Amino acid sequence: MKAIRYAAVLIGLAVPAHAAVDIQTVTSPGGITAWLVEDHNIPFTALEIRFKGGPLLDADDAQGAANMMTALLEEGAGDRDASAFAAARDDLAARFGFSSDSDTISVSAQMLTENRDEAAGLLRDALTEPRFDADAVERVRGQILSNIRSDAQDPGAIAMHTMQREAFATHPYARDSSGTLDDVKSLTRDDLEAARQSMMTRDHLYVAAAGDIDPEALGALLDRVLGDLPATGAALPPEAEWKTDGSTTVVDFPTPQSVVRFGQPGIDLHDPDFFAAYVLNEIMGGSRFSARLMDELRAKRGLTYGAYSYLCTMERANFLLGQFASDNDKVAEAVDVTRDIWRRTAENGVTKDELDAAKTYLTGAYPLRWDGNGPIASILVGMQMQGFPADYPRTRNDRIDAVTLADVNRVAARLLQPDNLHFVVVGQPDGMTTD
Repeated sequence: MKAIRYAAVLIGLAVPAHAAVDIQTVTSPGGITAWLVEDHNIPFTALEIRFKGGPLLDADDAQGAANMMTALLEEGAGDRDASAFAAARDDLAARFGFSSDSDTISVSAQMLTENRDEAAGLLRDALTEPRFDADAVERVRGQILSNIRSDAQDPGAIAMHTMQREAFATHPYARDSSGTLDDVKSLTRDDLEAARQSMMTRDHLYVAAAGDIDPEALGALLDRVLGDLPATGAALPPEAEWKTDGSTTVVDFPTPQSVVRFGQPGIDLHDPDFFAAYVLNEIMGGSRFSARLMDELRAKRGLTYGAYSYLCTMERANFLLGQFASDNDKVAEAVDVTRDIWRRTAENGVTKDELDAAKTYLTGAYPLRWDGNGPIASILVGMQMQGFPADYPRTRNDRIDAVTLADVNRVAARLLQPDNLHFVVVGQPDGMTTD
């Protein structure tokens, strides 16, 4: 579940006050909707396409299909094999990117204005006529198998996969989106084509563009690239329930430091208390050295070099995760301190000074940089998927500033669950066993 490993909530991104971003809604003649930010200063366009669902929709007997299928989209399409496709793309100075995460398939494209029509045709072929040639399939299969074997020797990956399985049980989120070795070895061309047909569909589609293109030209491009996609795909699974309790799971792994992941249920992105929860998490486990986890675990006790927590808002689950690494003889203390931070904050709240510092940091230190067409298109499509309105970039800091001390402390009591905080420890921690 790569999206959990690098989870970041769109709520954390803000537009600098001086940024004038005009977001237009464009609907193509064929009925495809996209958001657009025009910028005619540089002659290229960035297109960002997302399909909701992705590996969540892998069939039980074809797990890992979304990941493998996505990796093969650029390995030959239409009448071009992998080499010919790459040559055509390079001749057009176009850039394409295809990836899948736990519940999303992402497609990124950057095209020069003078070559946009030809590049759009090439992208259309990749999305609607991938070849899945045998030699390309075996090459990509080998790469994925190598990555899975590497993850099996990575304590961080082991900890995350263990947390997934324990937290989500039989839900698709419990699976690694790459699949297992046996899964990947057994995938067929038919499995890959079935995944494409069920996942890359117009009812799962979100699109944004930024750069040297106007609404009329974008509408034509949308229909050309995406108009031949299937209209409907597989239904998404139900919401996932967090299944763990406040226990600890220890996975034996020969390493002088243990890697620790901890988690509990989270909060929905559109819950009225979400902004207060977001500020609370910055106070608890943000990247600043004054955050409570960093202060207690690193500064005061020297138990770790870094400890963090973050809110994860997935398509079918919301949870609060954290992580740190510690010497084996210090892990038990670090776990106890972390749970105590949770308990004290839930019971006693935070201070006005902590709140003010967190709000200043969140509204000023890490504003969203609208520094290129690619990042802009990516942010726009993410906003759509998360259900934010087009004016969100202009209102986000006001929402943060509106959070009061009473809000944060009320949400701390509501959200933080010290007795339900589950720990996964990968290593050989002194005095700790699975309970």
